[in-house]
Amino acid sequence: MTIPQSLKGRIAVVTGAARGIGAAAAVELARAGAHVLVNDILPPDDVLHKIASVGGSAEAALADVTDRDAVDQLIDSANQRHGGIDIVVTNAAYSDRDLFYLAELDGFQRTIDVCMWGPFNFVRAAAKVMIANKRGGAMVCISSPHAYLAIPGSMAYNMAKAAVDQMARTAACELAEHRIRVNILHPGWTDTPGERKFFDDSELLEKGSELPWGRLARPDEIARGVVFLCDPASEYINGTTLSIDGGSLLPHEQMFRVAGRT
Repeated sequence: MTIPQSLKGRIAVVTGAARGIGAAAAVELARAGAHVLVNDILPPDDVLHKIASVGGSAEAALADVTDRDAVDQLIDSANQRHGGIDIVVTNAAYSDRDLFYLAELDGFQRTIDVCMWGPFNFVRAAAKVMIANKRGGAMVCISSPHAYLAIPGSMAYNMAKAAVDQMARTAACELAEHRIRVNILHPGWTDTPGERKFFDDSELLEKGSELPWGRLARPDEIARGVVFLCDPASEYINGTTLSIDGGSLLPHEQMFRVAGRT
């Protein structure tokens, strides 16, 4: 299948892109024609090889999203070398799980730093460059239903994602005059390496079977939503939230009320 090159000539930065949703987003953006800076604290060799295999263009951009100076330097360097930045996808994440009053606070703080300050650092640095270049752009903040669901054992992650949603909407308002769009993407439960920090394969298979679509999402399914939001044809989509969750937030548990009637 031929993928339309709707992003040809665009320069994209994707954070946390060495694996999972970030890696899939980097691949799909490259497949759509963008040159992708693959950001992570881990060497993204596998992602770069996959992008090359689909005929895409990419480069590694190592930096810790919590290090504001490093982020500023990454964005400034990319701007100088490529003549601008058009797309930013903030995806890097970290999470520990425990009751908040028992949680080890270093991990709690790390979650806030990566999941809240990380997106802010990139959105802020990129916005300055995009405004100066006067050619608009698109940002997608990968958030989560944790932004409004008080999932127990995940207070730091819940707090951070709620902050990211409000940050993104505020940025969308403030940047609209510069034709820089900022949108939010809420993935449903997705089959990523990060989930294996908390569940094994059999647990993910079992829990996925209980969802309306009978399985967890795949990273590439989330990534196609990223491309859609970044596509210039979607220029009237700004400050909104796209949920890709297979209907997981529908009241599917209530189907017992009509069981046997179909």
